[in-house]
Amino acid sequence: MDPQYITKPINLHKGDPEQKRAEILSYFKKTYSLDEHLFEVFADTSAMYRTADPLRHPLIFYFGHTAAFYINKLVISKILETRINPKFESMFAIGVDEMSWDDLNQSNYKWPTIEEIKSYRKQVYEIVVNQIETLPIQLPIRWEDPIWIILMGIEHSRIHIETSSVMIRQLPLEFLKSITGWITCTSIGDAPKNKLLPVNGKTINLGKDFNDPYYGWDNEYGTHQAEVDSFEASTFLCSNGEFLGFIKDEGYQKEYLWTVEGWKWKSFTKAEHPLFWRKKGDNYQLRLVFEEIDMPWNWPVEVNYLEAKAFCNWKTEKTGLPIRLMTEEEWYILHDGANIPDLPEWETAPGNINLEHYQSPCPVDLFKSGDFYDLIGNVWQWTETTISSYEGFKIHPSYDDFSAPTFDTRHNMIKGGSWISTGNEAIRASRYAFRRHFYQHAGFRYVSSYQEVVIKDDNYETDPEVILHCESHYGTSPLGIPNFQKAIADFCTNLKLSNQQGCALDLGCKTGRTTWELARTFNNVTGVDLSARTIKVATQFQEQGRFNYIFPDEGEVYDYNQVTLEDFDLKPLVNKVKFLQSDFANLKNIFSGYDLVLLNDILDRIYQPKELISNLYKRINDNGILVIATAYDWDGKQTKPENWLGGYRSSAEPVRGIEILDELLKEHFVKTDQSAMLPSVFRINKRKSLLKEVEVTVWQKR
Repeated sequence: MDPQYITKPINLHKGDPEQKRAEILSYFKKTYSLDEHLFEVFADTSAMYRTADPLRHPLIFYFGHTAAFYINKLVISKILETRINPKFESMFAIGVDEMSWDDLNQSNYKWPTIEEIKSYRKQVYEIVVNQIETLPIQLPIRWEDPIWIILMGIEHSRIHIETSSVMIRQLPLEFLKSITGWITCTSIGDAPKNKLLPVNGKTINLGKDFNDPYYGWDNEYGTHQAEVDSFEASTFLCSNGEFLGFIKDEGYQKEYLWTVEGWKWKSFTKAEHPLFWRKKGDNYQLRLVFEEIDMPWNWPVEVNYLEAKAFCNWKTEKTGLPIRLMTEEEWYILHDGANIPDLPEWETAPGNINLEHYQSPCPVDLFKSGDFYDLIGNVWQWTETTISSYEGFKIHPSYDDFSAPTFDTRHNMIKGGSWISTGNEAIRASRYAFRRHFYQHAGFRYVSSYQEVVIKDDNYETDPEVILHCESHYGTSPLGIPNFQKAIADFCTNLKLSNQQGCALDLGCKTGRTTWELARTFNNVTGVDLSARTIKVATQFQEQGRFNYIFPDEGEVYDYNQVTLEDFDLKPLVNKVKFLQSDFANLKNIFSGYDLVLLNDILDRIYQPKELISNLYKRINDNGILVIATAYDWDGKQTKPENWLGGYRSSAEPVRGIEILDELLKEHFVKTDQSAMLPSVFRINKRKSLLKEVEVTVWQKR
């Protein structure tokens, strides 16, 4: 790889502010350049509009996404006042989550041209450079500092460089070409014989301190202690040659070797071998990013967790040993036992990582550390550990959907990095996880151990902000006051609508109670919220039929609560609701065609209420209804005073929110005489509540 693309994470403590500013600027420019360099692989740019993976957007989305991310995070962090292109920053905001292997989302988007995105990327580049050159920098740089948002954008881009390379690998070769500077390993041969080596157990302490000098994602911080028994680990990663034995023994046809989830996936996909293998008569070839080569049997096999787990079960059957994948803790014991330097400290990568050696996998017996090979690099290593928080975990307020949605016991961790892992991905402390059916540049190392794998279930919601909404929506109504979320839904359904059974949009749905209640009347209801943390609860409730949360009683004493669909007679409504995350002030065009739109107590809590109000007419059918529920409780922390719709004086005269609403809506709406004042009680703990009156007004589209 061209040396201009080889980088190391920045020490955010050492040096002086201007030196650090120059380092961050260089790190950004190299990252932006590498991102664009990857997209030079297309011989036919129409391939960028093809869906490589049915659970993901086409590559054109990710070309725009990594740029739009900077703007969206700078805006939400109140660092940047003005958007560049609201349409793009909505369209490229959130990718398709790989929720399930059979949840094929073929949403039809009208994507912009490549030239339009290139022009946009150039604009973003100039703005980010300006921000780096002008934002205040004080050492040490911490995650509450404005410049941290720039670092967040850089590391986010590096993740997508890797994931985009996986999707490119899934496209037909005729659309691709080789790109300069990419070196494919040419060492191909027979697989070495794998064997298990003993490893002493120990007490291990994990977690990054908030004073750590290098950028980290929120899930890396906190503390975690575990007792790890002695175990045996395979000398090498499982190779293509070793995995071939599983295939030849009809491992893909033996249901008993697979987990229930794994067999469902296998039956659905009709997989007979790993995704990137190509069967050519009696022989196999291996698909790389932009070429196919004769099968390198001595390279690591690349599979998803489900396939790796089936192989381990097969290995158990053949050997009589308790074979499984490593845990997160066992990986750290192997890594630390080999005294491998971390990325910021090494002179040359001690493994096939950071793009320093090859731009492909390489033989499993090439990079040795201590007694083992490929403890870092080559391909990621699937683990048995489902990702969860460490003690002391905090969500970064500017990116609340990075980690929290994955704490669901459905995302397994990968460790060690791959040949294309750079930046934060390549450091020891990195913690990444994917759904078990997901493909990355990932393989596995197996171990023999009788120690039970403990799955930490973070499904008892503990986020302080989220649990307040859980209680407000589904908990006991305090002070004898009816539940507001149900009351506002009842108010809406009692209105005279031209299409009472049509579609409704609940903006500010939080954990979803109003969305569900509207579905008792409407055929389809979409709940939207900005917070991924609250949407996570709503989605889990819909998918699993229950969720758990704690709620403060007094001091450190908590009540433990479980909510089920049956508790509220919601089970018949499961297929009538859906929950999506979006920025209220920059909604995608897909949010349209509604007979009822409810602003569910959000008007005084968004950064650009005027933007939302001014464009609502586009979302509502003719004669449809807009319901605005708000306490007009303007807060400078949520909405800058200059963006308030009321609550200030102009020429010494008071200006109230309802007056501005009249002005903004009169062109497209008629205000009806249907209005109400509804009490809303927000419980803080078992004995403390906040009470407010919410004013409800009704507007009919002309």
